[in-house]
Amino acid sequence: MDPADLVDRTFGPNTLRVCVENVSDFVKATGDDPERWTEAAPPGFMAAAMFVVASDLLSQLEDRSVIHGEQTFTWHRPLLMETELEVEGRVTRVRGRGGIDFVDFEVEVTDHLGAVAAASSLFLVSGQPAAGAEERPEPASDDEGRPEPGQVSASRADLVRYAAATRDWNPIHWDHDAAVAAGLPGVVAHGLLQAAWAFTAVSSLRSGNVPLRTARVRFRNPLLPAVPATVTVDEADGVANVAIADADAEYLSARIELVEQ
Repeated sequence: MDPADLVDRTFGPNTLRVCVENVSDFVKATGDDPERWTEAAPPGFMAAAMFVVASDLLSQLEDRSVIHGEQTFTWHRPLLMETELEVEGRVTRVRGRGGIDFVDFEVEVTDHLGAVAAASSLFLVSGQPAAGAEERPEPASDDEGRPEPGQVSASRADLVRYAAATRDWNPIHWDHDAAVAAGLPGVVAHGLLQAAWAFTAVSSLRSGNVPLRTARVRFRNPLLPAVPATVTVDEADGVANVAIADADAEYLSARIELVEQ
C-alpha cells in the first residue's frame, strides 16, 4: 500500500484491559520494579496501549520496511489495574523525502471517565531494499552482553518477550533477514523498550502512579541485542533529559516532564 493513501485513516477504537497479568508481563520484559506497579501500570505500558491500534497500521505496510523515528507520550491519569481502555489511532500526515515516507500517527487512550493518555509516533517507511550497515552474526538467543550496574541491554529472547507483552511484532526486532533487508546489521531493540528503560530511570525520581507528565523520545541509532548501553539522567526543575549511549553511539535521547512533587 502507498502510505499516502493512509492519510486520515482511523484505526480502532480497540480495547485493552489493564490487568495484573499483562502488566506483570510488561514489567518483566522491561526490567521495571514489580513491587511498585501493583495498583497501576508503569508509564511505559503506553506502548502496549498504542500497539492495540498501531499493529493494525503496520499490517497495512507489511510489504515495506518500517522504522520508529520519534515518539511522544502524555499521561493524564493512571493506567489503573482492572480498567478497560479504549484506544483509537489516526494517520494525520504522510510526507515523502529521498525515497522515505514519514508517517505521523496520533493515538488517544480513554476510559469510562474520559482521557487517560495520548501518543504521537513518527514512522519511517521504505519500499526499497536498503543499503545499510555490515551484517552482524546473530548472538546467542539469551546473550545479554553482560551489562554493568547503570547499564541496560537485551538479548534476542528479551526482544521476543517484549514484543509479546506489547504486540510490537515489527519483524526488524526478531527476524534477522527482515532487519538486514531494512539496512540494519541484524535485529535491533525496540525503540519503545529503550523508552521504557528511560521512563523507569526517571520514574524513580517521583512516587505515585503517574510519575511522568510528558515525554518526547528520539531514536538516534539502532541498538543491537547483547550490546550494553548506559542510561544517564540529568534532572532539573521537574524536567529530565535522558540519554542511552555507549562509547560508539547515542541510541536514545528524551526530554521528560515529571509531575510536581
